[in-house]
Amino acid sequence: MSVLVVGISHRSAPVSLLERVTVGVGEAGVLQQLRTTGPVGEAVVLATCNRVEVYADTEGFHAGVDAVSDLLARLSGVPLDELSRHLYVHWETQAVLHLFTVAAGLDSMVVGESQILGQLRRAYATARGDDTAGRVLHELFQRALRAGKRAHAETGIDEAGRSLVTVGLEHAASAVGQLAGCEALVVGAGSMAALAGTTLRRLGAARIVVANRTPEHARRLATSLDGESIGLEDIEEAIAAADIVVSCTGATGLVLDAGTVERGVKSREGRPIALLDLALPRDIDESVRDLPGVTLIDLAGLQDVLRSTETGADVEAARAIVTEEVGTFLGWQMASRVAPTVIALRSRADEVVAAELDRLEARLPELDDRSRTELEATVRRVVEKLLHTPTVRVKELTDAPEGLSYAEALRELFGLDRAAPAAVALAPLALEEDDDG
Repeated sequence: MSVLVVGISHRSAPVSLLERVTVGVGEAGVLQQLRTTGPVGEAVVLATCNRVEVYADTEGFHAGVDAVSDLLARLSGVPLDELSRHLYVHWETQAVLHLFTVAAGLDSMVVGESQILGQLRRAYATARGDDTAGRVLHELFQRALRAGKRAHAETGIDEAGRSLVTVGLEHAASAVGQLAGCEALVVGAGSMAALAGTTLRRLGAARIVVANRTPEHARRLATSLDGESIGLEDIEEAIAAADIVVSCTGATGLVLDAGTVERGVKSREGRPIALLDLALPRDIDESVRDLPGVTLIDLAGLQDVLRSTETGADVEAARAIVTEEVGTFLGWQMASRVAPTVIALRSRADEVVAAELDRLEARLPELDDRSRTELEATVRRVVEKLLHTPTVRVKELTDAPEGLSYAEALRELFGLDRAAPAAVALAPLALEEDDDG
């Protein structure tokens, strides 16, 4: 089995197409559907506002790519020939490198953003809950999270790129003036909404109103921001009073349609208002950008500016950490593939020794205990010396391409049961909890 990544992101597709895939993958049971496709043994789905990626442990490259691509096309409703033009595929070492790069925030719209770590952790936890992440993906994601945490703890990458919220608010300020003293409406009550509200408060917003479908959630966030909460039924009045609206819900359809926004801004008499849409799928109807005095800022419009932040010594330091951690994982992966053969070989040797000692005892029943013990020790020393060189050599070769072929040769030469190494490799794993909160 080998690690495969099939994905689509802000780098490979327009936002409109990415939205369609995100909505489709949001349906329940995606992991189980992947698991039931023949070539996929394990699977984790990472779906964020900027990417949808399937990480799978598969029997073969082409079969795995076909299975995942077909499922994404079916769930999203995007024809496969159209979707395929925007999918990227990584295999084995490149798949590992890609995940670790994502975990470190090096592949985000804003380089260095740390929210991806929580998203990766939740994606992995979901897969574990659905029993689709086993030994390989467990180790892969644990080590990816470690790489991400190291990148943020050991470098200044957090400062290398500005947060998506900050960049969006800077664009908003260019449309409506400085944000100090402004009135703001935040639509949504999740982590991104909380970040937006906190940033607005730090920038000196005079009044913050939080709107959400669930009144309790709106009240909780508003209280933490020293603001006010409203229901979505009061949103038109709130738009009329606001200088800036930030919308970042998890809804699968429009939250602010053109009619709602038009009625809200009607009484503003052309006074400028900025609408910042940080949701995917989008929350705000694109057509509102044609309304007088309205500036719409969305993810598609932010991409070029955000990509320009991908420079600096801190980014290079983070890449060095990623490279180091990838090497560590690949060493573990190779060793885990070779080790079962070594274990099976020694197990086979133990069986032969035990059988021969039983036969010797039957032929020489007059042997006393001391002689029997000495004979057994001698036989085991001989076997150990014979096995020492091949087992040490196969471990030394774990970092080289010939390591696996050497293990295969051992299986052939010693007539090992092919099921024995597989049984060792698939033995139950004591899964450790991630220690990052």
